[in-house]
This record gives sequence, C-alpha cells and structure tokens, in this order.
Amino acid sequence: MDKRQEMAADYVYPASAGLEDALIISGEGLTIRELAQVARKKKKVSLSDAPQVRERIRASHEFIRRAVAENRPVYGVTTAFGGMSDVSVPGEEAEALQNNIPWPHKTGAGNRLAERDIRAAMLLRINSLMRGVSGVRPIIMERLRDFLNAGITPHVYEMGSIGASGDLVPLSYIAGSLMGLDNAFQVRLDGEDMGCIKALEKTGLSPFRLAPKEGLAIINGTSVMTGIAANCIHDMRSLLALVLGVQGFFIQGLGGTNQSFHAFIHRQKPHPGLVWTSEQMLGILRGSRLILDEPGGDTRCRAEGLIQDRYSLRCLPQYFGPIMDGFHTISRQVETEMNSASDNPLIDAENNVSFHCGNFLGQYIGMGMDQLRYHIGLLAKHTDVQIALLVAPEFSNGLPPSLVGNPERKVNLGLKGLQLSGNSVMPLLLFYGNSLADRFPTHAEQFNQNINSQGFGSANLARQSVGIFRQYISIALIFGMQALDLRTKIVSGHYDARSCLSPSSLRLYESILEVVGKQPSADRPYVWNDDEQSLDFHIRAIADDIAQEGKIPAAVKDIGDSIEKGTV
Repeated sequence: MDKRQEMAADYVYPASAGLEDALIISGEGLTIRELAQVARKKKKVSLSDAPQVRERIRASHEFIRRAVAENRPVYGVTTAFGGMSDVSVPGEEAEALQNNIPWPHKTGAGNRLAERDIRAAMLLRINSLMRGVSGVRPIIMERLRDFLNAGITPHVYEMGSIGASGDLVPLSYIAGSLMGLDNAFQVRLDGEDMGCIKALEKTGLSPFRLAPKEGLAIINGTSVMTGIAANCIHDMRSLLALVLGVQGFFIQGLGGTNQSFHAFIHRQKPHPGLVWTSEQMLGILRGSRLILDEPGGDTRCRAEGLIQDRYSLRCLPQYFGPIMDGFHTISRQVETEMNSASDNPLIDAENNVSFHCGNFLGQYIGMGMDQLRYHIGLLAKHTDVQIALLVAPEFSNGLPPSLVGNPERKVNLGLKGLQLSGNSVMPLLLFYGNSLADRFPTHAEQFNQNINSQGFGSANLARQSVGIFRQYISIALIFGMQALDLRTKIVSGHYDARSCLSPSSLRLYESILEVVGKQPSADRPYVWNDDEQSLDFHIRAIADDIAQEGKIPAAVKDIGDSIEKGTV
C-alpha cells in the first residue's frame, strides 16, 4: 500500500458539524419523502455514528483486505468481472482493477438525467453501502455525502443500463467523479458544468484511489433506477390526490350522485383500495350543492335522464380501487429496494464468508415501473371518458356543447380544442403503459447477464409518463373548472362556483384560480369568450405549479397524506 492509499484509508471527514438537522443515513429506514427532501430540496445528509453500523463497515472492509493479502478467490476482487470472472487477478493488481472500472463503463448515451434523480441515486448508494456488507471504507460514503451537501452533481445519462448487474454504466459516472479520476468525468456545481477534479478543488476535496472491491461496490447496484422510481412515486402521490380532486370536480359538474360511494356497498366488496376510494369521494363531495345528495341510499326520481349515473361515475371505486392497491404495492417495493444492499459479492464478516448473489438485479423496479405506467394509462383513460361526458350535451345533464361559456357569441367553440389536446395525450399514456421488463436481451455481456430487468429503462419511461400525466391532469382541471361554473349557473343562477362547491373542492378551485391569475366571477365562467385567454398558458401554469409542489397540490394535501401513509 503506497502513501497515498494509506492516507485514503484514514480518510474521515470531521463529524457532521453544522448538520444538526441533517438526514442521518444508516442503511435502513429511509423513506421516499426523506429521499425527496434530499434530492429536490437539498436537505443535508450525515452518516450514522452508531457503533454497530460503523463496526459492520469496518469488519466487511477488513474481510476484503485479508482476502487480497491471502490471494483468496473473491469475485471482482481477485478475479475479473462478469463473463471474464475466470480470469484471476493477483493481489498486487487488485487496486488497479477497481480504479480502471469507471473507464470501460463510461458509455452512457442520450440526454443527461435530471439533477434530482442523480442526487437520489447518490443518497441510495450511501444507504446501501452503510449496511456494512459491501467491503468498502468509510471514505466512499463520506465522499458521496460531501457531494450531496456541497451540491456537486455528476453528469449521468439516461441510456446505458440493462438493470441486470445493477446500473453499471450510470453509476460509473458517479464513481469516476467521486474519486476525481479525470476531468472527462463532468459534474455540475453552482450552476456550472466542469471537470470533477476542478469541482473537488473548488470545494476543498482531494482526489483519491479506490481500494479493492470499492469500484465494484459503487457501480454494482440498483441505486439510479431506484432513485428515479422513488421520485416517480413521490410525484404520483400528489397526482393521484389530484385525480380524485378532478373526479370531485367532474361529478359535481355533471350533477352526479354520492350514492355510489355509500359504505354499505363497499362492505359487500371490501377491497382496501375500493373502500378507501369511496371514503375519499364521500369526503370530497360532502357539502356540495351541485350533486344529488343521497347518502342514505334512497334514490330520488330525477326529472329526466337515467335513474343512476353512468359507469365511469358509478363504478369509480371499483375502477380506482385496484389502481390504489397496486400503487401501494409498488411504493412498498421501491422503499424496500431503497433500504437494500444491491451489490455483489456481499460480506458476512461475522462468519468470515462472502456470498456471490444477484441482489443487483432490478426486477422489482423494472416490473414496478411497468405497472406504474400501466396504472397511469388506466387513470388517463378514465379521465378521458369523463371529459367526453362533460362536452357532449346529450350526456352532460344540461351543460352546453364543448362547455361553451358565452353562447351568444356564435363563433365561440369553448373547450373543443382543449379536448383535442387531451385526446392527443391520453393515447401516449396508454402506449407508455406497455411493459419493458419482458423485453430483455438474453446475450448481454458474453451471455453472463442473460436475464436482465430493464429496471433503468422502465424507470426512465415512468419518469416520462409521470411528466406527461401531469400535463393531462392540468388539462382535466381546466375542464373541471369550466364545468363547475356552468353547473353553478344552472343550480344558482350565477357562475361563481364557490357558493356551491364542497369545502374540499373549494380549496382546489381557489388554488387554480390563484395560479392562473383569474378572479372568480358571478357574471362569467372560467372561459367566457374564446379570445379572452390563452389556454396553453393556463395548462403550463397549472403543470408547473404541480411540478413545484405548489398551491394546487397543497389544496389536496389531506388526500396525498393519506396515500403516503398507506392507509388504503
């Protein structure tokens, strides 16, 4: 061991001074909400000082050190990698093997990942290595911590991982940047792109070399795909809450009934997601003057039309229920993956043995993100059906065609163009709902990675699907706003829906008006004449507010909190 490596072996940053409110990482118990705070809000991170945690880390590294000294066969330490693992690597080259590993994997393609996804990946790599079964020194977790706290974000690309041996290619960019391998490994710091060595200099850090097993331990894991997946789950909690808010708008706009959500019905078919959806819809509609209030189950004869709501209203709990149950299953799987050791081999230092394993296979993420995209497609399809009811006067219970605001201006087309935009988005979401995890190459890496999860690709598709769905929900909310104002005119003789809405819907209604800069009016609905607003500006303002976790998601926070707590 040369002098530089000896210094690196003792590399321990001072205890987390000034980080009293930091998130403490110990290898377990990390939640999606906590991940989002680090990834998006740049909450500081510190490492657990618990003796048992530190001892596991020390003991597993000592196992690797002894294995190299004794030239024992340990995959990726004293052997080469993958389909070349039959090649023995002598102890004196074990360090070189690790320090070379970022170079052959520096093969990413496509656009750069969002900063929040890369930060999530670094946090998850810390958490995995803090479990103390990977054989690395504290310097690795400490350097990851310091990158997060200093705001250094490596450039990582959206193509390159098949999700079998983890995210080898994406994580190699993080590994090369952490160690200051070469300025070819670029990072972003304070809004500027630069080489990693320059970034280290600017933040008072020094390059270092990897010890045996450390290169493999950094890049051999599911942290990037899982970080993307966790961010998707975080976003979908708000979007799911907004979907229910949209349904509240639509049912009130259509003059529907709350009878379909009665507890008696769902006691006879008590799936958790179904029961939860019914309870939420009863709460959302409670106090509305725009619906048929039939909480006791007695059906009043309607003046005209159907005696009961059409399926998309009446079967809402039965439709949404399995989606909610599926979402919670996916969320649990993602959080389990977040708190797992996902490299190979794993070290049982207590029993002085290493285990060759497949924890790096991202199948839970691949299948989970496939299912998430499928659920998003189902939600979009249902919303599209509701919009179709709103704009068709033969189905809308008295609303004007295409929700035209001012029928006296004969050139007005109302929300006809907005429906076309929605119609263009919904099929995309259904297409994105196709599976990827079953479409893997069987010949990958000398037929060694002959099954692979496609978890990274599936997570990236989910990220795109979530972004598209945010646009679609923004469109749906505009339909809901117009329908509510027009229904209020029928019920109360004016357009100011605030006087007729349920308290739950009122919060959402007012938040949207505030975001788009409109004042409520008794004389005019949300859209009166076509030429008085640019609806694309409204879509963008609503979508941006949702993405930034602003006023609109805050209006349905109670529903979102229930989703996050898993009370379904």
